[in-house]
Amino acid sequence: MTAVDATAVQTPPADGAGGSSAPSPGTRSLPGEKAQRIVDAMRRSVARRGTAGSTFDHVSREAGVSRGLLHYYFGTKEQLLVEAVRRDCELRLELLERQLSTAQTADDFIDLMAQNLQLTIREDPDFLTLIYELFTLSQRNEDIAVEYAGLMRRTREQVAGMLAVAHREGILRLHAEPEAVAEILFSLGDGLALRMLSEPERDFSATISAGIECARALLTD
Repeated sequence: MTAVDATAVQTPPADGAGGSSAPSPGTRSLPGEKAQRIVDAMRRSVARRGTAGSTFDHVSREAGVSRGLLHYYFGTKEQLLVEAVRRDCELRLELLERQLSTAQTADDFIDLMAQNLQLTIREDPDFLTLIYELFTLSQRNEDIAVEYAGLMRRTREQVAGMLAVAHREGILRLHAEPEAVAEILFSLGDGLALRMLSEPERDFSATISAGIECARALLTD
């Protein structure tokens, strides 16, 4: 770390609060609009360059903020990647929960989940790249492994909660514990997404239909 970098880490940015007693990077609260610009810049950079090539210089320029601000709020680019994935997952789960709350039948529920997967692959593959980059990083970095496992646990628990509500309301008929079903659904989605991104010109209609039948076996009578 250079002397400039060390100063950037220790000194709060001009528009931030706090002094020597400020919380550590990763726990500080950054205003929403500015945070979103940074997260979006990190997503674009990782999609183009990978994590290794996504320096704070790249991200700060694209986000229109100082490199010191990134150091102060996130500490490392790895922690910024964690934050980018966490924010994306939270937004997507909120949207999915709102959509699934309108489902009246199991078919509605399953179709909405399938549509979300296809929409993500078609319109926002960068999000999936971000997830895979974070997983790869977690295999070499113990701190990131803890963060990644926590993120997977929280998303699993949230989806399991949605499944449990639909089961209680008679929309679904779960054939295993909600968390187990959520894990299988994520596994189906992750596997399909990886293959679909690898062969973007291939027609996966039959594969998606087979995946829907697998989900139906877990979610309906």
